[in-house]
Amino acid sequence: MGAGGKGMDSAKPAADSGFARAKALEISRSVLGEPLGEHYFQDTSGNRVALSSYSSKPLVISMIFTSCYHICPTTTKHLNGVVSKARAVLGEDSFNVITVGFDTINDTPPRMAQFAKQQRVDDPNWQFLSTDQQTIEQIASELGFQYFRSGSGFDHLIQTSVIDPQGRVYQQVYGIDFEAPLLIEPLKRFVFSTSSDQSVFENVSRQVRLFCTVYDPTSDRYKFDYSLFIGMFIGFMCVGVLGFNLVREWRKTLRARGV
Repeated sequence: MGAGGKGMDSAKPAADSGFARAKALEISRSVLGEPLGEHYFQDTSGNRVALSSYSSKPLVISMIFTSCYHICPTTTKHLNGVVSKARAVLGEDSFNVITVGFDTINDTPPRMAQFAKQQRVDDPNWQFLSTDQQTIEQIASELGFQYFRSGSGFDHLIQTSVIDPQGRVYQQVYGIDFEAPLLIEPLKRFVFSTSSDQSVFENVSRQVRLFCTVYDPTSDRYKFDYSLFIGMFIGFMCVGVLGFNLVREWRKTLRARGV
């Protein structure tokens, strides 16, 4: 977690900005489980986009300001790398990502498009959005996102929010270069969750994928490790065979006793 500023990467935000990390974290965590309202944005082409259009899939939201020269670009580049790792194991269209510019005067659709290009984000399920001040204040409040204008631009909590398919704030991830599992694990649970609308085979398949999609810290990647499932299957088979033999011997004993 930290402060993001135009022209600085400060460990201690300006005293007159009103930013206090402890309070910002408290507010950020207080919204967990709370729903987001309906809000409207503009994409980089100027088209109107409703927040509800992202429902039914997990959603990742980051808040930035385009005139930030270090913190926001670095955070977005790192997020891009983590999102790529998640796509590789969860599917290309399994979740959505939006980056919202909260400096409404400067973060126009063209500026957001330029920012995305500069960070080399070309994910088709990741949009960079602009909106008006009232909407920014509303969604920032719902996300528990604190930002304050300072002499260097803005001081703000470096926060990435995971929204569940029902539109509720599920998890907050803090920091510029957070560890990949902090973001991917909650996405994995949603993407591979079971449903009464699915067949038994689909539900079993999703459970296997949930269990067998594991993080490898040596490569900093997720992979499918079916050896875990195979090991469990062999274990269950061994227990089954042992149980069968015990029951058979028990029945032999009963017959020998004339029971």
